[in-house]
Amino acid sequence: MAELVPLPFGVLVSRLLRELEERGSIFDLPSRLFVGAEPGRDWSVAIHGRRAATPFGPAAGPHTQLAQNIVPAWLVGGRFLELKTVQVKDDLDIPRPCIDMQTVGFNVEWSQELSLEESREEYVKAAMLVEILASCGVAAGLVDTVFDMSVGYDLSGIRSPRVKAFLAGMGDARAAVDRLRREIPGRWSGLRDLPYPARISDTLTLSTFHGCPSGEVEQIASHLLEEVGLQVFVKLNPTLLGAAELRTLLGDRLGYHDLRVPEPAFQNDPTWDEVAGMVDRLGDKARRLGRGFGVKLTNTLVVENHRSFFPPSEKVMYLSGPPLHVLAAELVRRFRRDHGDRLPLSFSAGVDAQNFPDLAAIGLAPITACTDLLRAGGYGRGRRYFTELSRRMSECGAADLEELSIKGFGHAVVALDDLRLPEGRAAACRTALAGGGDLRSAAGDRFSAWVSAARVRNTETYADRVLSDPRYRQERNRTPPRKVGSKLALFDCLTCDKCIPVCPNDANFSLDLPPGEIPLERLLPAGPGRFTLERTGTLTLRRERQIANYADACNECGHCDVLCPEDGGPYLVKPRFFGSVRSFSELPGHDGFALERLPAGLRMHGRFGGKTFVVERVGQTVRYRGEGFALELDPDDPSATARGEAHGPVDLAYLRIMERLRDAVIAPAALNWVSVSVEAPGA
Repeated sequence: MAELVPLPFGVLVSRLLRELEERGSIFDLPSRLFVGAEPGRDWSVAIHGRRAATPFGPAAGPHTQLAQNIVPAWLVGGRFLELKTVQVKDDLDIPRPCIDMQTVGFNVEWSQELSLEESREEYVKAAMLVEILASCGVAAGLVDTVFDMSVGYDLSGIRSPRVKAFLAGMGDARAAVDRLRREIPGRWSGLRDLPYPARISDTLTLSTFHGCPSGEVEQIASHLLEEVGLQVFVKLNPTLLGAAELRTLLGDRLGYHDLRVPEPAFQNDPTWDEVAGMVDRLGDKARRLGRGFGVKLTNTLVVENHRSFFPPSEKVMYLSGPPLHVLAAELVRRFRRDHGDRLPLSFSAGVDAQNFPDLAAIGLAPITACTDLLRAGGYGRGRRYFTELSRRMSECGAADLEELSIKGFGHAVVALDDLRLPEGRAAACRTALAGGGDLRSAAGDRFSAWVSAARVRNTETYADRVLSDPRYRQERNRTPPRKVGSKLALFDCLTCDKCIPVCPNDANFSLDLPPGEIPLERLLPAGPGRFTLERTGTLTLRRERQIANYADACNECGHCDVLCPEDGGPYLVKPRFFGSVRSFSELPGHDGFALERLPAGLRMHGRFGGKTFVVERVGQTVRYRGEGFALELDPDDPSATARGEAHGPVDLAYLRIMERLRDAVIAPAALNWVSVSVEAPGA
């Protein structure tokens, strides 16, 4: 199984700054998709008293595990970055594949794949990269960012020394920052003195197991508020709706009759009454302590694994995407009926560009996405969120999100009536509303109450709307991505590039490889020190661009296979480059390549069908060795120049392929994890 290997900070910095300078992109995300501030638009929100320049961000998941995952989310406007959930048990054996986006969204991957210590380091790296981007003027005007930890899954684990050390290190990262700043390559040495944040995060979203009793959830949240001193969101499960209502919504209203929620999912999960009491007590406690508390809606929904995508060992899988959106919206309605707009609500369930403005108008914050960012286009889809939000604000004349709450659903006047203001002030508010005047001045100290009243009414309208919206129903979400019937090979796929932006880890990349023919030959021993050449065929390269995979950043989630028009999986079939000889050696069952720096050049290790080869060029001479042979030769005339030992025929096809790939991956114009790692300090 593939293991993620974090990239050195110097490599990350070099790749980021070189790519921005040379290509106008960052980690394969083009600058035209970056999101910056817009004149006359204030997208900011307050979250636990912290300012976030937008309410948008990635939900804890595959997009927030590695530093290079997190940065593109920031580039497309994410200013609430919910980091991958960590727990004390950090040696999980996660099934492969683990992400199925053929229709709605399913996964069997629920925790970090790095050690706790590696996870903390990745989050510090990400915060430092964001600081570098801000110093370069990228996404100008949208600086304020909240990094939010996500921790699980039970009280004993959260109280363990290693999780405590993780939390402490996120609160005071000075030692890690000082060490990492020294890894910034000399070309950018001026960045070593930036004021990198020592406190990465003091907010946390609590994620507990499906079936965790409400009493333990409350104990954990109390511990985090009181003893650790954090601001806390508690993530709740959609089973909070109750078995009858959930199954009615999922099956009868939305048509997902094939999705079965196992009965045990309801038996131990908190009930509505239990959660209502818990939320009141934790809210009171947070206020006494001067800290923030809120609820996140929702976690994924556990359903029986009835598909063939995941290994049969997985009896359940976790649902996300469009159907979950309707369930979560119904829970928002319930909370607003019971608590009004007093309880901060974080939201993540089937968020996309089309519903994002509505969710902002309801007053949810943060609004985090995962499933939508795994669809075709990947992180680049984030820009449309703000295009749609700006359009909506323009249509109703809202300069900020509070004004959007008042004006966005057409409930401004009736919400104003709910306040029962003195007639003079109410008239001033109506006049300002009708004429595009200053609503804050007109409402005075009742402006926030007006916003809240509008949000409560907006919620009812929105929850009704999504129940009848056909785009959340199964008939709109049953068709998988189209396959063309061909199979991937090492070279010459359709080169549609779909696999590059959809990879959460930026593991897939392209190579410029000149078209032409690669001769397939064998050297045959013909006596002491003599060889003859036998031609066995030709490998023809027809396309100028080829797809490759960086193995150290690939966890074999299977997602690129789902969206690839051809069969086989880019992460399995395409040339796979390891970041080091060590990681190459640790996965002997994986074919691929690794480059090793030498004082006078590069040594390339390759594996084809489990057989290992080594190629090292010294001037015109190449040293080529594998099982049963070790030769030196001139590739232009191998039979006349070959010297060394060979206990049988020597296949030169692997030499030809490895030399072509080596030259392509480290070409002067090449910019990928391999080329940067070869040249950058710390690699």
